[in-house]
Amino acid sequence: MASLFSNRLKVTAALSFATLSAAALVPTGAEAACKFLMPLGGNGSGPEPWIVKKKVERPKGLIGKALGRTNWNTDFVVAQPYRSYKLFFTADSTDGNPGSYPIEAFLKFSDGTNLKVVNESMKPPTGTGAQFGPFSAPQGKAVSQVNFRIGANKDPGATGFSYRISVQGCN
Repeated sequence: MASLFSNRLKVTAALSFATLSAAALVPTGAEAACKFLMPLGGNGSGPEPWIVKKKVERPKGLIGKALGRTNWNTDFVVAQPYRSYKLFFTADSTDGNPGSYPIEAFLKFSDGTNLKVVNESMKPPTGTGAQFGPFSAPQGKAVSQVNFRIGANKDPGATGFSYRISVQGCN
C-alpha cells in the first residue's frame, strides 16, 4: 500500500513539474500575440527577413529635390486580420551629427483608402529609435498593408542616413 501511494506521489509530482515546465516555455502576453509582417518587395532574406534595411538617398532631378522622394512606400503585407499594429524604426547611421528625418506611416485598407498613423521628425542617435503604436484600424476597415515613408526633403544632413524598419501585427 505504501508503495502504491509512493508511486502515485511520484507520478503526481512528475506531472506537476512537466506542466510547470511546459507553461514556462509558452510565450505570454505580447510575445504570443504579435507576429512580424513580411515586407512587400523588401530585402526579405537573411536571418531576419521581416526587417528592412535602407539608406536615405539624395533626391534625383528637380522633381525629386522639390518633393524629397526618397525611400517612399516601404509596404508590409497584412496576410490576416490583427487587432493592432506596432511599427519599429531604428537608426543605423554612424554619422556623429545626422540630420532630422521625417517619418510617416500609414495603415492601408482593402478598399483603397489609408490612415496616417505617424507623422514625426526624428534625430535619433545610432542604434536607437522608436516604437510607434499600437494602432488599430477604424471599425469596418480591413488593413491590407502597413506603409512606412522615410525621407529627407528639408534636411540635406539626412542624406546617407541608414535605418531599419519592421512592423508587427498583434492580437
